[in-house]
Amino acid sequence: MSRTISKKVLKKIQKGVVIPAHPLALTKKRKLDEKRQRALTRYYLSAGAGGVAIGVHTTQFEIHDKKIGLYKPVLEIGSETISEYENKTKLNEPIIRIAGVIGKTAQAVEEATLARELGYHAVLLSLAAFKDASNDQMIQHVREIAKIIPVFGFYLQLSVGGRILDYDFWRRFAEIENVVAIKIAPFNRYQTIDVVRAVADSRKEIALYTGNDDNIIFDLLTGFRFGDRTLRIVGGLLGHWACWTLKAVEILNRIHSIVENNKPVPAELLSLGIEVTDCNAAIFDAANNFAGCIPGIHEILRRQGLLEGIWTLKEEETLSQGQLEEIDRIYSMYPHLNDDEFVAQHLDQWLK
Repeated sequence: MSRTISKKVLKKIQKGVVIPAHPLALTKKRKLDEKRQRALTRYYLSAGAGGVAIGVHTTQFEIHDKKIGLYKPVLEIGSETISEYENKTKLNEPIIRIAGVIGKTAQAVEEATLARELGYHAVLLSLAAFKDASNDQMIQHVREIAKIIPVFGFYLQLSVGGRILDYDFWRRFAEIENVVAIKIAPFNRYQTIDVVRAVADSRKEIALYTGNDDNIIFDLLTGFRFGDRTLRIVGGLLGHWACWTLKAVEILNRIHSIVENNKPVPAELLSLGIEVTDCNAAIFDAANNFAGCIPGIHEILRRQGLLEGIWTLKEEETLSQGQLEEIDRIYSMYPHLNDDEFVAQHLDQWLK
């Protein structure tokens, strides 16, 4: 694979698509469940997702540990399954393949090189390993990775391992050659604005994706105006979109239609935004500072039959007290937001 991105892939990223953050399917013995791992990818693509992000927080950062040894196998399975889907459906456009990359520079270079070799188009670059680093140190790190493969920037929220990344960092980040997009996921309005303003001031064409699972629809509807430049967040790379993905695709398509045709935003869509955020509070376990966010996603997928259980690589990681009841509540309150019927129709096919 080239270190640069093709015009077709870049055009698709810039248009804005649904990119689910791919979970990790495990057996009861906490071993990789390859059949269900592939089934999840088939689900996302069949639901209309424009890409998939694998090896990211929702996939569990523990897979990057060489003692666990799952990073390469999981990326390989994802790439193979996407290629299978592209060949079967004879798509006119590629599925965007994003690989999560973490760690200090030596580890990140190794992971980015592997991702490129396996056919991934870009990497979602976490800076969680640079807790006390200066902007200079982090910018140099990003430059090293961008020499290997196109980069998706990543502002990860503090509660799951991120750090503060200020306006000056993002302003310099935007100048780096081979940066194609930024996932904005600090779950914070002020920090979200820092990123968008920095990109606006840079005058660069960098695609903006929401990772703010608590504010999805509002991020996608908002024009961020800074002087003579208005930017939009065009898509999402989200853990929340790892379940009920068909509905996410429908919602994004609806928003794109409103924006492209300069239509007024219906009040009903704003209300839907609150409903989605309420669902996210339950699934992501906001009441317990997101401790159960990955098991919450797994619980939805388990109910649909896509996963066998909610197991993660950490035995102590499970649903928080009261979280199951909250998921029951949102299922009852917002039946129009789940895609259970769609999954039921195709599950046997995805599991073959």
